[in-house]
Amino acid sequence: MKDIFGKALVDFLLGTNDKDIITSTSISENDTLPLSYLFRDYNDMPIIEKKALDLSYGRILDVGCGAGSHSLYLKSLGYNVKAIDVSEGAIIVTKHRGVMNAQKLDVLDVMVQYDTILVLMNGTGIFQTIKSTPKYLTHLKSLLSPGGQILIDSSDIKYMYKGQEKHYLVENSDKYYGELDYYLSYRGVKEIPMKWLYLDFLKLKTLSNSVGLTCKLMFRGPHHDYLAKLS
Repeated sequence: MKDIFGKALVDFLLGTNDKDIITSTSISENDTLPLSYLFRDYNDMPIIEKKALDLSYGRILDVGCGAGSHSLYLKSLGYNVKAIDVSEGAIIVTKHRGVMNAQKLDVLDVMVQYDTILVLMNGTGIFQTIKSTPKYLTHLKSLLSPGGQILIDSSDIKYMYKGQEKHYLVENSDKYYGELDYYLSYRGVKEIPMKWLYLDFLKLKTLSNSVGLTCKLMFRGPHHDYLAKLS
C-alpha cells in the first residue's frame, strides 16, 4: 500500500493541498471525496454515524479511524478510546488532532477486549470478500468484553446494478454483488486497488449468526444504508 489516503490527510492537516481524493469501483465511475469531509465534527456527520456514536459505551475501539473524527468526539465525552488504522498518515493526523491513543494496526492483530467496537464508513469493507468475512467476524467476536457490542454499517448496493443486463448478472453470478474492486487516487497518483465489500443486512445477519453473533438492525438510512449491532 502506498498510503495515498494518509498522504492526503496529512496534506489537508498542514494546509498544503488543493486537491481531493478521487475514488471509483468496479461498477462505478470516478467520484470526489472531499478531504474536509474526513475532518467533520459530530454535527456534520451522517445520522448513521451519530447513532453509532450515541450507542457507544465503555472502553471503545475505533477500527479504521481515518482522520480520527469519531474517536475525537468520543474522547471529548470522556470515553477511553483506542483508534487504529492501517494508514500511517491517518494515525499521524489522528494523534495531531488530540487522540494520542492511536496506533497503526490491522484489526486482525488486535488482542485486547473492548466494550464497543466501531467499524464505520461502510465498515464491512474491511472484510474484503464474502469468503473472508467469517474470519473477521470471529476475530471481532473474540475482542468483545462480556456484554460488549460491535457497531457496524454498510449498504445494500443492489440498486447500482441498473438495467436488465446488470440485473441478470446479479441474479446469475456466483460472485456476491457487493464484492467490489476499489480504486483511489490523489494528485494523479493511484493507490494499489483494494477489495471492498458491501453487505446487505440479511447477508450480514446470516454470516454473523454463523459464527455465533447476534445481529440486530439499529437504524436504516435514506440511501440503502444501515447500522447494525453485533453481540
